Amino acid sequence: MELMVLLNALVTRLLFVLHSLIGVWRVTAVKKEPKYWLLALLNLLLCLETGLTLKFKQGRGYKWFSPAIFLYLICIVPSLWLLEIHHGTQYCGNEPGAVQVNVSNQDFNQSRESSHGSEGTDHHIIQTAKVFVNQLSTICETVWTLALHQTFLLLLVVGRWLLPIGVEITRDQLSQLLLMFVGTAADILEFASETLDIEDVRKNYALINAILAVWTWSMLQFPLDLAVQHIGCKPSASARRIPSLLLCRYSAELWNIGVSLFIQDGPFFIVRSILMGHFRIFNQMLVFFTAKNILVVTLQLYRLAVITLDFRASVLQKSRKGEVCCCPCEPYEARAHAIGHQENEMKEFVVFPPKEESQAPSEDH
Repeated sequence: MELMVLLNALVTRLLFVLHSLIGVWRVTAVKKEPKYWLLALLNLLLCLETGLTLKFKQGRGYKWFSPAIFLYLICIVPSLWLLEIHHGTQYCGNEPGAVQVNVSNQDFNQSRESSHGSEGTDHHIIQTAKVFVNQLSTICETVWTLALHQTFLLLLVVGRWLLPIGVEITRDQLSQLLLMFVGTAADILEFASETLDIEDVRKNYALINAILAVWTWSMLQFPLDLAVQHIGCKPSASARRIPSLLLCRYSAELWNIGVSLFIQDGPFFIVRSILMGHFRIFNQMLVFFTAKNILVVTLQLYRLAVITLDFRASVLQKSRKGEVCCCPCEPYEARAHAIGHQENEMKEFVVFPPKEESQAPSEDH
C-alpha cells in the first residue's frame, strides 16, 4: 500500500470524526444533557469502514459511491438537526455576543499574565486552553450553528478531494466532480440559511422539519460519482433497446438532470412555492431564489429535450444507413463484435453473379 494513499485515507476520515464530535459537543452543551454524547457512537461506523477499506481496497475508493462520505453524513446530520430545532426558540442579538467575546479576551490576558509570573509553562498552556474553550462556549448559538453548516459543506468538498480515488475514476473526472460540488454546496447552504432564518418559519415546527428533510435529501448526492462517469452496457442491450442505448450514451448528463429535478432545484422550488403560496411569506431573496429554481428546472427540461431529439436523429440516421448503433462507452472489443456480427448477416444476402459459360469446343476437322 502506498504511503500517501494510506495517509490521505486516514487523515480525511480523522477530520470527519473530529468535526462530528464537535457537532455532538455543541448539542450536549445546548441541550445540557449528557445523554446526547451517545451520538458519538455513530463514528464507530466510520471507523469500521476505514478498516474494511484499508483491508480490501488498500485505502482506495469505490466505483460510483463513497462510503466514507455517506457515513460522515450519518454522523453529522443528526447533530445539525437537533441544533436547528433547538435554534427555533433560542435567539441572541449582535451586541451581547461581542461583549462576551471581549470579556473572554480580558480573562485570557489576565490568566496569561498570572501564569507567566507565578507558574511554569505547563500551567500556562492549560490555562490558555481553558480560556480558549470558555471563549468558544460564549459564542452566540446561531453563529455556532451556521459555522457548523459552513464547515460541514466545505469539509465535504475538501474531503472528497483528499480521499484516494479508485481505479475507475480519473483525475479529470474528479476535478469536474469537485467543481460541481462547490456550486452544489453553495446552493444548499443558501437554501438552509435563507429559509430557516425567516421568523414565521421558526414559529412552525412542521415547516422546520420539512425544510430539514429536504435539506437532508439534497445531501445524498455527495456520496455518488455518477455525474462524471458513464455506465457501461452490453452490446445486445445497446443495439436493440433504445432506452438502454440512451442511458449508456448520456448517463452522466441524465444523472445531472435527474439530480437537479428530483434532489436539488426541484424540491427547493416546491418548498419555496409552499412558503409563498400557502403561508404567504414573501421577501426579496425568497422571490429571487424561487425564480432562479424555476429557471434552472426549465433549462434542465430543455436540455433533456435536446438530448432526446439528438439521440433520436442519430439513431434514425444510422438505421437508414444500416449501421449498428453502438454505445461510445463500450469497449472496442464489444463494438467490433457487434459490427462483425452484422457483417456476417450481410454476407448471407450477397448474390454472386453466375459464371460465364465456356465456349463450345470447335468442330473436329
